[in-house]
Amino acid sequence: MPANLLIVESPSKAKTLKKYLGNDFEILASYGHVRGLVRKDGSVDTEHDFKMKYQVIDKNKKHVDAICAAVKDAQNVFLATDPDREGEAISWHIMEILKGKKLTTKDRTFKRVVFHEITESAVKNAVANPRDIDANMVDAQQARSALDYLVGFNLSPLLWRKVRSGLSAGRVQSPALRLICERELEIRAFTAQEYWTIHLDSHKARTKFSARLSQWQGKKLDQFDIPSETSQADILKALEGKDARVASVEKKKKSRSPAAPFTTSTLQQEAVRKLGMTTDRAMRTAQQLYEGVDVGQGTVGLITYMRTDSVALANEALDEIRGYIESSFDKDYLPNAPVTYKNKAKNAQEAHEAVRPTSILRTPDQVKPYLSADQFKLYQMIWKRTLACQMTPARFDTVGVDIQVGTEAVFRASGQTLVFPGFIAVYQEDQDDVESDDEDEARLPALEEGEALPVDKLSGEQHFTQPPPRYSEASLVKSLEEFGIGRPSTYASIIKTLKDREYVDLDKKRFIPTDTGEVVNKFLTDHFTQYVDYNFTARLEDQLDEISNGTRQWIPVLDEFWTRFHQQVEEKQGLSRKEVTQEELDEACPKCGNKLAIRLGKRGRFIGCTTYPECDYTRNLNEDADTAPTEPEVVEGRVCPEDGGTLIIKTGRYGKFIGCANYPKCKHIEPLEKPKDTGVECPVCNKGTLTEKKSRYGKLFYSCSTYPKCTYATWNPPIAETCPKCQWPVLTLKTTKRRGLEKVCPQKECGYAEQVSPPDAN
Repeated sequence: MPANLLIVESPSKAKTLKKYLGNDFEILASYGHVRGLVRKDGSVDTEHDFKMKYQVIDKNKKHVDAICAAVKDAQNVFLATDPDREGEAISWHIMEILKGKKLTTKDRTFKRVVFHEITESAVKNAVANPRDIDANMVDAQQARSALDYLVGFNLSPLLWRKVRSGLSAGRVQSPALRLICERELEIRAFTAQEYWTIHLDSHKARTKFSARLSQWQGKKLDQFDIPSETSQADILKALEGKDARVASVEKKKKSRSPAAPFTTSTLQQEAVRKLGMTTDRAMRTAQQLYEGVDVGQGTVGLITYMRTDSVALANEALDEIRGYIESSFDKDYLPNAPVTYKNKAKNAQEAHEAVRPTSILRTPDQVKPYLSADQFKLYQMIWKRTLACQMTPARFDTVGVDIQVGTEAVFRASGQTLVFPGFIAVYQEDQDDVESDDEDEARLPALEEGEALPVDKLSGEQHFTQPPPRYSEASLVKSLEEFGIGRPSTYASIIKTLKDREYVDLDKKRFIPTDTGEVVNKFLTDHFTQYVDYNFTARLEDQLDEISNGTRQWIPVLDEFWTRFHQQVEEKQGLSRKEVTQEELDEACPKCGNKLAIRLGKRGRFIGCTTYPECDYTRNLNEDADTAPTEPEVVEGRVCPEDGGTLIIKTGRYGKFIGCANYPKCKHIEPLEKPKDTGVECPVCNKGTLTEKKSRYGKLFYSCSTYPKCTYATWNPPIAETCPKCQWPVLTLKTTKRRGLEKVCPQKECGYAEQVSPPDAN
């Protein structure tokens, strides 16, 4: 057994480091966190300086045992967990476990090793210059864990009792949900406003161009100065038959600088915008690139540590990047000095470098054969962004032309021409929710002041103001960073939690709060306003940063938070579920005359009578009261086959269906439209036939007509033929591009398939 033991977090990183450190080192992985707070009330003792009760995480117990066994045979133990607060805390937890087993004896040295890129030089330099565990960073991480625990273990049970079991509230998750809900309220409150623009189409030689009315009767026009079709028609009539001439030509030179190298936040945003990844997928892929990939000459870390707020680059990296630009591009692409950037993010911690390739000489094309599709796309984006950030700005020639029509109207035409691409030759940053102005990008002919122009067409164009866009993952991450909510390394997990808890849905990659999400958000904003306040959350992050750098003690921070928070939780225990989940309306029930309220049910929010169950009036939340049916539509000539009750047409989550009027005593339901019967007898119950139905997502499937008594179903069209291999009484028809139309056995363990027709050659 080697005398040196080095402990990392992940096994893939261990393999990479083994290659660099050789046989003198035994390298083991902790597989992430080794200890966690005991998952029960009282694990953070608020009465005794917030002492915490930890236990070894079950799934990592065998890895902890392996580490303890290896420590017994080691003389030098190096703790090389990730270079951030979480990594520092993991190293501390390992040391606490070793102390508990009395393995931290004087004949062994224990040191902390930190590297921000997994390259041979960085790793060997870190091992040669170890340090002690940073107690301040550990305190900051413990304070964060305690805060998250105290919020979760006190608010979540309150939500279970007042709203629904299985819900959760989080210190950072809840303000993020508030952002999404508030944006949705803005959209609902938005009223579109009409406005018009007037355009002049003209040409010179073969070049056509367009200009927009900017001044009318000596006044510069604002957005709503032409509010209606009538007003634009009056202007067009006044301009009819008028001549046009060039009043002025303004030429300028403009430059655009490259974006800063990636931080964790901007990396996630661009991965969503450019690559269509989720934040979670982007971070998992970045982790793989950081920990190391075999690129034909052994495993090597391809990027620096991906959890960082810094936009700085190491001098060695700058020298290499500038050398690459000098050798690969014309001299005009290399600035006279390295380009530096200032971080604009709130709560930025700049302990590390920006996210960059460990070597700019390792081009995307060179490593492409060794990377997965996601790895290549992300590496290529990081490589290009890093290279571009040290290149010269792009240069444009811009021109603005004022065109006088008659004596009362001035139209403005503008355009620009790319003179020198600079960094654009390599990379351009994408943006969220920005509409490009085609007129600004247009190419104009050479025009001279006083020159007469033909009026090819004068026309008005109707517009309506648009509501603010819903958040995408990229724009939500951007807002979280701007407000100082959470840390960039936690954004992906925040978003994942909101999805997993079904607080939000995604529609066209945009977040929409669910009914449950809105009720939870309303409860928290009404009753725990301070704890979902953006400024309060950001101030708490500032305090954690101060703990991390040693300028603030962690126990007073927790004490101040807990005193107020605990008092508020106790005050809200007396709230009834009705107070939380129902919102009374100023509208009378058409059935009994009592008040109506917006209520939360298993399938979302709806409008119902406050006297339920005495009065069972309900309607959909988005259904107009005047058109809402007060009496159900009865299915004529039929009765419920279960209890003989009246059959009525109901509207559910997935549309209309037939159900028994005696619900919930009788739960008989059936589709409104009679399903298509295949005539194939059900192979399981032999009582019903297989009928064609649609899933909630619109996909066809075939299930037994006696459902729910028999639950047999298959995705493929059934045929009444016995499988020659296993004798199953039904085969199905399946079409694939590779094999064409086949008869297949639906029994997976059988595997029988017989080609009916070959694939289409087209």
